[in-house]
Amino acid sequence: MEILRIENLTKIYGKDTTKVVALDHVSFTVEKGEFIAIVGASGSGKSTLLHLIGGVDRPTSGKVYIDGKDIFNFNDDKLAIFRRRQVGLIYQFYNLIPILNVEENITLPLSLDNRKIDKKELNEMLKLLGLQNRRYHLPNELSGGQQQRTSIGRALITNPAIILADEPTGNLDSKSSDEIVSLLRKTNKDLKQTIIMITHNLEIAKYADRIIKIEDGKIISED
Repeated sequence: MEILRIENLTKIYGKDTTKVVALDHVSFTVEKGEFIAIVGASGSGKSTLLHLIGGVDRPTSGKVYIDGKDIFNFNDDKLAIFRRRQVGLIYQFYNLIPILNVEENITLPLSLDNRKIDKKELNEMLKLLGLQNRRYHLPNELSGGQQQRTSIGRALITNPAIILADEPTGNLDSKSSDEIVSLLRKTNKDLKQTIIMITHNLEIAKYADRIIKIEDGKIISED
């Protein structure tokens, strides 16, 4: 079952002599439950692509369909709501709220949406993340790996259509990096969660089912 369709996605910044084509007619599809790695060097367009898929930015042209919905048909308010409910975002630098503990950071998307927190589901999530004994700790009391696991929990808690991971191991040592990618793989297999991860690290990318390589805003290969 197709969960994501990208059609001729193009993003251009500036014009005339300052024109930069960040993405150039990119198209591909992702099946529900797939784990995709998008690989490219700095400036290749992979971050731009991820931001467009997540509705964080709007394209110059092209379409993004998530679970059959053309997300750029939404106005900004409806797109923000859709993104909060259907897109889980994991960032390189965690983006946790410093005054909220682990439990509060994980459940933040539910709180913003005025949704009831299922304590059993939360406890299972904390167990999956290995954070049962850290649930009341603040971000500055956690290791980098623990902070990233918290951000993964925050992305998963709404049971989104897709999770987008932007260089999720880029700020971690090799041991923590392996743990984080293994956790992403586990959520992909156990929860059937669709994951799209961008990385410059081919070793990390090998955890994925499929690797899409991007260069100068274009897809150059799919393995």
